[in-house]
Amino acid sequence: MLSVDETFSKMQSTLSGVVPDAELFLQAELVVEIEQLKKDRNAVILGHNYMEPALYHTVPDFRGDSLELARKSAETSADVIVFCGVEFMAETAKILSPDKTVLVPSDRAGCSLASGITADQVRKLKELYPGAPVVTYVNSYADVKAETDICCTSGNAKAVVESLDAERIIFIPDEYLARNIARETGKKLVIPSLDEPVPAEAGSLIAWQGKCEVHERFTVEDISNVRRQFPDVQVLAHPECPPEVCEAADFSGSTSRMIQEVRDSRHSQFMLMTECAMGDNIAAENPEKELLRLCSIRCPHMAQISLKMTRDALKFNRFEVNVPEDIRRRARASLDRMLEIR
Repeated sequence: MLSVDETFSKMQSTLSGVVPDAELFLQAELVVEIEQLKKDRNAVILGHNYMEPALYHTVPDFRGDSLELARKSAETSADVIVFCGVEFMAETAKILSPDKTVLVPSDRAGCSLASGITADQVRKLKELYPGAPVVTYVNSYADVKAETDICCTSGNAKAVVESLDAERIIFIPDEYLARNIARETGKKLVIPSLDEPVPAEAGSLIAWQGKCEVHERFTVEDISNVRRQFPDVQVLAHPECPPEVCEAADFSGSTSRMIQEVRDSRHSQFMLMTECAMGDNIAAENPEKELLRLCSIRCPHMAQISLKMTRDALKFNRFEVNVPEDIRRRARASLDRMLEIR
């Protein structure tokens, strides 16, 4: 195991242009302690792309978007899973690995999108549109997944929708992702009210008015302002952004696809329309490329997770995530179907 000085040097080589050296040295002490705790507890750490750079580039055994990490959580042989992400992600790990202890470092790492729909509302939608399969974005809580036929991520949502042989499909809870998928698949978007249902003809995608509090804030004007100042910039937008933003961008895709696009692109300047910590992480991995910070927005929930809280999660066994077995079994079925879609 590396010493604090060795860990600091390693962090400095990757993060010196992103995180001040004084902060890195303090964080290095935590990294060494976490590595020892991982060994002692036979633990694995999963780090979402939106984690702060000092965490993202050090202690996670696996890094990625929600789909990649869901797969890793299903495959791990560790006794303990620490999910450095928000609560619904940790729930997903528990659903897939019920015999593991699953921890999330903060009990305040929620999600505006996941909180925007309840299991009871899903049941009412199913009553309004009987026979329509339910596709649920993984940014949702376990009881909602339990009412679902198949889950999806932003990376495989189009493939999941196209895999279903159904005249009408219920797609929840992200309205903008649904609008973007409807545009890509040629389906007609329907957004009903539970009090005043809207008829859904064949070929309809029945959506819900949920939105991510980060991605809904990006605008076409943001893109225009950036391009006026940096004519050669490549603009990348997450599909949770409004459809007009995704259309105005040069590229739209999941966090993992955005990361790969920056790596492979011939461009030298980039603007990411997504959670800003990911821009810092990409900048650290691609020092020859410039990530512009003209409209950066930090997710207040992802920002709850730090190295110190990750250390405390392992040290004090907090905050443990549990899912009632009846909900877990039904949610597991919807996740397994998703994991079959590449």
